[in-house]
Amino acid sequence: MTKLFSTLRYRDPRAAIDWLEQAFQFQRHFVAEEAGEVVHAQMRFGDDMIMLGPDHADDKYGMHSPLGLNGTNQCVYVAVVGDLDEAADRARSAGATIVTPPYDTPYGSREFSCKDLEGHVWSFGTYAGEPLA
Repeated sequence: MTKLFSTLRYRDPRAAIDWLEQAFQFQRHFVAEEAGEVVHAQMRFGDDMIMLGPDHADDKYGMHSPLGLNGTNQCVYVAVVGDLDEAADRARSAGATIVTPPYDTPYGSREFSCKDLEGHVWSFGTYAGEPLA
């Protein structure tokens, strides 16, 4: 079995964990700390998971928060089961910047996109990868 996890960097991982729970309903799965600072975290969304860690001088990987990049380097797509408009409202209420408000796509999905508290782009939609007729 193979699994794929996105890993994001945040200047304030602890705030990101709290925000992801509130805005997107992620669930804290595992948080590793060193000297009182979050060094690695795993957040669940149903059966799926993302990982996150601190933005720091990282010569090995060169990964940073969008705050340090003057832009983004990826987008995370989350397939939503349930009311997509409610998910958009919850994200907006938590302070997400809505990039694309909810809309119906020509391929049968309902989607919206937003930026989180540090500028990572998240897209949410009802399309879960199955072929559309």
